[in-house]
Amino acid sequence: MTVIEQVTRRAQARRVTPRAPSTRQRWTRRLPLLPALIYMIVITQIPFIVTLWYSLQNWNLTSNARAKFTGLSNYGSVFTNANYRSSLLVSVEMTAVAVIVSMVLAVALALLLNQKVLGRGVARTLLITPFLIMPVASALLWKTTMLDPTYGLVNWLLSPFGVHHVAWLSTHPLGSIIIVLIWRWTPFMTLIVLAGLQGQPLDVLEAARVDGAGAFVIFRRMIFPHLRPYIELGTLLGSIYIVNTFDEVYSMTQGGPGTSTTNMPYYLYEQAFQAYNIGGAAALGVVTVIIVMIIATFALRLIASVFRFEEAVG
Repeated sequence: MTVIEQVTRRAQARRVTPRAPSTRQRWTRRLPLLPALIYMIVITQIPFIVTLWYSLQNWNLTSNARAKFTGLSNYGSVFTNANYRSSLLVSVEMTAVAVIVSMVLAVALALLLNQKVLGRGVARTLLITPFLIMPVASALLWKTTMLDPTYGLVNWLLSPFGVHHVAWLSTHPLGSIIIVLIWRWTPFMTLIVLAGLQGQPLDVLEAARVDGAGAFVIFRRMIFPHLRPYIELGTLLGSIYIVNTFDEVYSMTQGGPGTSTTNMPYYLYEQAFQAYNIGGAAALGVVTVIIVMIIATFALRLIASVFRFEEAVG
């Protein structure tokens, strides 16, 4: 046996296997996180469990009858209710149009703001301003200042084209809300796309320009594939937020005229605080949460893929 083998065996014999942390040590590490965990359980999980219990009850505050257990009948009413299906379609249309248009505008604005021009920092600051305004404040601003049929700025700007005193919230209610949502969420998506643009190596683009590639070819073959994870991320995050839109609907149209702008969150509000149907509203809320959780799951997976993409590029 050589000297090297003897030394190796002695080192292996002296090697000490690390002991697993004791129960006390594990709880000592978890203790700082315990207040946050308790807070999250009290704020989110306990109300959700109570909502689940209410969704299994036949309870209406306009009736003197006591609440009684009815099983899944409230969920059956949710899926067979024509008004709920209408609110679901309104939510889908509102979310799809607002997200698609916002993302198209975001890509265009991000490409412009990524150029080295004078005042680029000021333009970026002004661009993010609509996203910083509270939803109710922005909805009231558009309702009273922009879309008013008599004194609105939109009618004033369109008056040279023969548009006068158009009641936008009455004749085009859903389109008006979608415009406000686009105005609010385009800056958010622009920041995501702009972050992706700034992470792309410039020397590769310069080499493509030297080789004679045009702007459209560079965008289609190089910029867009690089931005695809960011575009998907912004689309999914925007969908999660926009599908829960309530402030604009409540402040601008109150779900009308008729049910033309009644989306899922506003229909839930009507069931809970106007019809006082607590059981039905709870079931509707649970179904809505499940739909949003499905979308959120895809969003979280996409966020993880973006991080892996960044690590691979870096």
